[in-house]
Amino acid sequence: MEEFRRSYSRLCKESGAEPQEAVLQQLHQLPRGRLDLATQSLTVDTCRALGKLLHDESLLKELVLSDCMLSEEGSTLLFQGLCANTTVQRLDLKGNNLRAAGAGALGKLLRQNKSIQSLTLEWNNLGMWDNAFATFCGGLAANSTLRQLDLRNNQISHKGAEELALALKGNTTLQQLDLRWNNIGLLGGRALVNCLPSNRTLWRLDLAGNNIPGDVLRAVEQAMDHNQDRLTAFRENKARTNILSKEVQHLQEEKSKQFLDLMETIDKQREEMARNSRASAARIGQLQEALNERQSIINALKAKLQMTEAALALSEQKAQDLGELLTTAEQERQSLSQRQEKERKLEQQEAADRESKLLRDLSAANEKNLLLRSQVDELERKVKSQQEQLFLTRQELTNTSAELKIRAIQAEERLDAEKRRAKQNIEDLEKLHSKEVNHMTRHLEESERAMQERIQRLEAMRLSLEEELSRSKAAVLTERGQAEEELIKARNQARLEEQHRLAHLEEKIRLLAQARDEAQGTCLQQKQMVAESQARASQLNLQMEGQQRRLEELQQELSNKEQEKAAEVTRVRVELQEQMGRLQADLVAQEALREKVAALERQLKAVGSEHREALLDRESENASLREKLRLKEAEIARIRDEEAQRASFLQNAVLAYVQGSPLRALSPPK
Repeated sequence: MEEFRRSYSRLCKESGAEPQEAVLQQLHQLPRGRLDLATQSLTVDTCRALGKLLHDESLLKELVLSDCMLSEEGSTLLFQGLCANTTVQRLDLKGNNLRAAGAGALGKLLRQNKSIQSLTLEWNNLGMWDNAFATFCGGLAANSTLRQLDLRNNQISHKGAEELALALKGNTTLQQLDLRWNNIGLLGGRALVNCLPSNRTLWRLDLAGNNIPGDVLRAVEQAMDHNQDRLTAFRENKARTNILSKEVQHLQEEKSKQFLDLMETIDKQREEMARNSRASAARIGQLQEALNERQSIINALKAKLQMTEAALALSEQKAQDLGELLTTAEQERQSLSQRQEKERKLEQQEAADRESKLLRDLSAANEKNLLLRSQVDELERKVKSQQEQLFLTRQELTNTSAELKIRAIQAEERLDAEKRRAKQNIEDLEKLHSKEVNHMTRHLEESERAMQERIQRLEAMRLSLEEELSRSKAAVLTERGQAEEELIKARNQARLEEQHRLAHLEEKIRLLAQARDEAQGTCLQQKQMVAESQARASQLNLQMEGQQRRLEELQQELSNKEQEKAAEVTRVRVELQEQMGRLQADLVAQEALREKVAALERQLKAVGSEHREALLDRESENASLREKLRLKEAEIARIRDEEAQRASFLQNAVLAYVQGSPLRALSPPK
């Protein structure tokens, strides 16, 4: 709206006029979508600028110009700008005393504007200008957007009412018309009543204060009731037709979905059949390949049988060669056993030497272990002595703390004694003072001068005593502060000494722990060395046993080789017999496979016939479903025809009801 304000100022300056301050202020405080210039006296220049702005304004929804004292030229300029406006929906022109030119401009506005839905023209005296009001009524007849029109207090006569009646016959959108406090009279009322049967949208017409007879008002009320009933019936019928159209659309969508689902199932079945046929063809190909593989295996077995016969001849020749090798191996075994016996004796001597050396090392390690144990015992004794010293230092610390507490208690007792002594001195002084006062009172009558001197002396004594008392109090306080400072110093010193001793003892304990860890580490190293020496001795024993087992294994291998030669000859013979049996079994299996291939071919033919029958069944089911779909579409068309007939019957009934209403009976004959 700030842009609207700037545009208004610019247009006013271009036309050579100053913008109105009141209008600028209203534009500054303007809420969004509403322009309220009520009670502002608008000049012609302002109206010209506003008309140009309203021509292209796209944000304004409501325009209030009530009691603005618009001139004919200003109102004409404003209405010209509103003719092309497409956003203003509410226009208030109350109390502007519009004349003939303004009424004509309003008629043009109603004829050209396509957005105004509510128009307020109260207190404008439009009925005084017959030709201009006729132009206004002609614009109202041609208007197709206005819903509400307020013409109160416009001095409309019966002629103006007749023009309005003609306009209402041609208007098809106006719903509310307010004609209160005009001069319509009987003739105007009858003209309005006669036009109402032709207007089916107007459901509210206010005619109070127009000198219209009661029967005419009742006829108008009945016509309004009929229009209102017609409007409600039209809305209900529209709602029902919308519901029926939605249901029909829903049925069509369901049918289309069912048809699509059916086509999808058919496509899936076709794909499945094609897949099955492809799978069966692939299966046949696999069986053919398996048959070819079996044939190649049989040929390979035949070749292998020939090769085994040749290998049998070679194995017999090898058996002879192995006999010769056996004799040579026996000779080599005897020489090898003699050589191994000599090596075994040498290894036994070396093992005995190693064992004696290990025993000597073990005894030395045991001695070192005993020394380390003695050192560990000494370290433990030292640790115990250090712990005892630590315990003694802790006892000394507790004793010193107890002595400090006793000293503090004694200092407090001395302080209390000093306090008591000071109190006793004060009491004695008070007693002496009372005695002197009594003595002075007895001798008061004797001499006034002596009394004054004594009073002065007593005052001097009192001052001196008070000074002594203050000095004694200060001395007591200083002594108490010194005692507390000494006590704090003694406590701090004791804490520092205790902390130094504890730190020293902790350092000693840490060093002892390090020495103990080092001793334990050396002990562990010695133990590891002893374990390693024992493991070496056990390894040597295991090596000796392994050599013995190896000698026994060599002897057993020689005997096993002789047995294997004999077993190999028998095994080769058995393998040849088994291969012959397997070849015969393969021949039998080949014959069985041929029979299976023949059976599978028969099954494939049966499956193909079954698939063809299933395909024929599916095609018959598709035909039946298409027939059902055609019947459903015919039923939907029949339902549509029935609904159209019902709507026509309902329309005829409404027309008959309207034509047979009492309003038609009251209307005068044409």
